[in-house]
Amino acid sequence: MRRAAAVLAATTLLFPAPPAAPAAAAPATVTWTVQPATAAGPDGRRWIEQTLDPGQRLTEHLAVRNLGDTPAVFTLSAADGYLTAKGRFNMLPSDRASTDGGTWIEVPPTVTVEPGKTAVVPFTITAPPGALPGDHPAGIAASIAGTRGTVQVESRVGFRVLLRASGTLQPSLATDQVRSSYARSWLPWRPGTLRVSYQLTNTGNTRLTVTSKIGSATTDLGELLPGGARPVDAEVDGVWSFGRVRSTVALLPTVPGEPTPREPSTLTVTTWAMPWPQLLTLLAAALLLYAWRLRRRHLATMLEKAREEGRRSAV
Repeated sequence: MRRAAAVLAATTLLFPAPPAAPAAAAPATVTWTVQPATAAGPDGRRWIEQTLDPGQRLTEHLAVRNLGDTPAVFTLSAADGYLTAKGRFNMLPSDRASTDGGTWIEVPPTVTVEPGKTAVVPFTITAPPGALPGDHPAGIAASIAGTRGTVQVESRVGFRVLLRASGTLQPSLATDQVRSSYARSWLPWRPGTLRVSYQLTNTGNTRLTVTSKIGSATTDLGELLPGGARPVDAEVDGVWSFGRVRSTVALLPTVPGEPTPREPSTLTVTTWAMPWPQLLTLLAAALLLYAWRLRRRHLATMLEKAREEGRRSAV
């Protein structure tokens, strides 16, 4: 998860090309990297992390390295950050307007980089005067636009920018769309599996890494950004179906950078699972026992009759 959060992977965006003035095709040999830097060059950071007071302004740097064999003009942009359904960090595409951390960042519109060279570009981060305390994720990318037939293509590479407005952090989780079911084992003398699904939402103002514990199973649910939601499926093996099946899911949120988790929240799920296989097995066993006892009694009666007839014959 940390690796996924560190670098915004190369992304290709497809949308119809304008018929009147199509963009020039990007050079096929252009490849590039983008990373945080100082004024002297790349500094080894995989992402930028800054905490600002409302109204504060600071200067950062990024480095664009052209790995191709021709000069290239890169478009620079910043946008709000989010996590995909698979938990990977990404930033809003260029056709969607940012409303949060992406609006704090101001970068030059373009930069030209010669082949094999690295260009260091300064940019500014400004927290709005009324910035709410907590995390405001964003991303910065360098992109090249071109065409493939009648489709305009935008390829971009970037990194994550973790912005936080100073103030009190309020981690909070919520769950909804809770469902539970019970799956019986095909062997009646074996326990079944309790299945739980729910949607987990970060309702606080800080990003969280969440661990869930249900029964003896512990699962790392990864990272959630403020306002982010993720569907969760969990299973608990070794559960017997004796009518009402009840289990508790413990959710342990941790604020990245803090050594211990915050106060856990719990989710209690209940479902009904009648032990029909076990009851049928007991009924079958009882019927077999009853039949065996009837047959044994019948045999005993016949044997007693035979003995009585033998005694009468002897007399």
